Amino acid sequence: MSLDDFIITCFCLIDDALPVITGGQRLRQAGPQPKVSDSEVITIEIVGSYLGLTQDKVLYEYFRRHYSHFFPALAQIDRTTFVRQAANLWAVKERLWMWVRDEQLRYDPETAIVDSFALPTCHFARAKRSRLFRGEAAYGWDHTHKQAFYGFRVHARVALPGVMTRVCLTAGNTAEGEVVLDLTEGTRGLLLGDRNYWLPDLKVVLRGLGIRLQTPFKKASSPLARLYHSRVLTRVRYHIETVFSQFIGRVGVRQVWARDTWHLRNRLLRGMLMHTLCILFNQFEGHDPLQLAALVAA
Repeated sequence: MSLDDFIITCFCLIDDALPVITGGQRLRQAGPQPKVSDSEVITIEIVGSYLGLTQDKVLYEYFRRHYSHFFPALAQIDRTTFVRQAANLWAVKERLWMWVRDEQLRYDPETAIVDSFALPTCHFARAKRSRLFRGEAAYGWDHTHKQAFYGFRVHARVALPGVMTRVCLTAGNTAEGEVVLDLTEGTRGLLLGDRNYWLPDLKVVLRGLGIRLQTPFKKASSPLARLYHSRVLTRVRYHIETVFSQFIGRVGVRQVWARDTWHLRNRLLRGMLMHTLCILFNQFEGHDPLQLAALVAA
């Protein structure tokens, strides 16, 4: 589809879904309605995330300059009003993401992968002087880049073929095993993880809940590592690496422009909703669900 078709499709789906997820109730009980509708704001956020527009200022100016014929009321408000309205809709985006995930998508609910990635909030050398997220962010270890960082950690459960079903934001020093029960609450089946999830006690607890946690042996150099190695499970586990690379590369979540957790969570939800909708549209088009780049023609 073309970019115009993508914008129209997103808007139509969101505009039809909002009355469903809100139960027909007004989001604002008092005061005037916004000049730019909530459906338009969320559409702009989703399409902007797909295009890699990571800054709110760039997002606002791009659609005001190039798509005023689609969103004419955008020229009547300033950037701060648009950004504030978008951030205030974080709960709506969360419910919309859950509705698309549970009611519209086709995925395997009993085969999933868990993993996490570091989300630095500033350069490591400036961490002691930084006032951002004071008391919320923490020092942690980035396993991918093999270095310490200061910020948060994003934990996710990804069901095949690549649908993010649970996402959790924690301080950077939170161990990955501590979040698994939150990510898998109400689920059953096979759960795959990397070596950081080699926790025998956790496996016993999950087994009692109907979840089989499969991970490589903690030490790759140990002779026992061969007993727990499976090429098939390794290939399946790489699905979450693809999802994370799209989330980090296209959405740009590691570029933390937000100055508080309210706006940071909104940016994460914006990316989650975009990624989930793109999988849905790829299923409609008959494409590979994770081929996000091929969804919109140049």
